[in-house]
Amino acid sequence: MHMKLAAALFALTALVSSAAVTASPLPPGHPAASASDTQNLPALTQTGKVVSTIDAKEYTYIEVAQDKKTLWLAAPAIKLKKDAVIRFEDGAVMTNFHSKLLNRTFDAVMFVNRVVEAK
Repeated sequence: MHMKLAAALFALTALVSSAAVTASPLPPGHPAASASDTQNLPALTQTGKVVSTIDAKEYTYIEVAQDKKTLWLAAPAIKLKKDAVIRFEDGAVMTNFHSKLLNRTFDAVMFVNRVVEAK
């Protein structure tokens, strides 16, 4: 019992310590970080039209029409309407991907970090 308590306290201490390091101020002269700073993010080089979406916890599967073909994306959760035009980055493609949560196998899914609705 004492070993479990000691392990839990160690894990909690490590978590608090890492949070304190993360929250420390930037060094002098370092440019301020902001949500609009996109210079280090991959370019959103692809576009497509939303055919359908499936929400799955923290992910959204997006069926996208490009030219005369369709493909599936898996992206962080996002609300999109049918026929919306989106921009997205290139991502890793997995073939014959089975989603346990959806109990569905996709022929291919491109996993991307970012999808935005085109304005």
